[in-house]
Amino acid sequence: MPQLSEYEKAIRNYAWRLFIKQSGTYLILAVGAVTMFAPFLWMLVTSFKLSGDVFSYQKPWWFDWVPTSFAWENYVKAWKVVPFARFYLNSIFVVAVTTAGQVTTSALSAYAFARLQFPGRDKLFFAYLATMMVPGAVTMIPVFILLQYLGWIDSYKAVILPGMFTAYGTFMLRQFFLTLPRELEDAAKIDGCGYFGIFWNIILPLSKPALATLTTFVFMGCWMNFMWPLVVLNSHEKFTLPVGLAYFQSLHSTDWTLLMAGSVMMILPILLLFIFNQRYFVEGIKLSGIKG
Repeated sequence: MPQLSEYEKAIRNYAWRLFIKQSGTYLILAVGAVTMFAPFLWMLVTSFKLSGDVFSYQKPWWFDWVPTSFAWENYVKAWKVVPFARFYLNSIFVVAVTTAGQVTTSALSAYAFARLQFPGRDKLFFAYLATMMVPGAVTMIPVFILLQYLGWIDSYKAVILPGMFTAYGTFMLRQFFLTLPRELEDAAKIDGCGYFGIFWNIILPLSKPALATLTTFVFMGCWMNFMWPLVVLNSHEKFTLPVGLAYFQSLHSTDWTLLMAGSVMMILPILLLFIFNQRYFVEGIKLSGIKG
């Protein structure tokens, strides 16, 4: 067998080390993926079980992950035991308005901080950005008192309006707007386009990836929000889904099968939105008209 040269030995050692490194990386990612997916799998499996089979210690351990029977009626019961349809419509309305309002206000303010020139712009932006360091629990009581003074408690306005403004969305879109070339903006000004025309016809079309990402984050946060609707809403017919799912829990027991069935139906809009916006996460901005 011919002996390998020093160069060939170095190449073989490098390839072997690269293989071990990549194998370890893939193994860690696989373990992390299984760890994150396991709760969702348990939720899905539990939603098809009978009430007496959720915590059965007389059966093998794998029974918790592979049910022997599928109780499809759990989804029908979850829809009928509580006004689930009403909670669903409430959540869709609140989340749609809140998401549209937050993305709109964030885009407008980000455009002003990124493109417009006015005195104190940077100082005002940093002051606005500093509000991100204030925990939500600190502002919850003052905002509640203000809404009570306005007479908006137990109304959709109390749930929607405080969530329509965010410093995080403004910061995220501002950083993205700063990466857009100013040559397109200058060309639009020469053609007689105003500030709003530039924002609508140039900035927004080029910012679809950032807008889709912000929309996904805002939608997920609003859809899963439990504390604020619980604080400001008193009427059951106005409850959103996270608050409505608490009906399956009582002081002494929890109907896990119906709770998990309701949770599965609750996360479906999030999955659909993520699948729809996923292509924007990896989509780059192609500006073939700019040469330099």
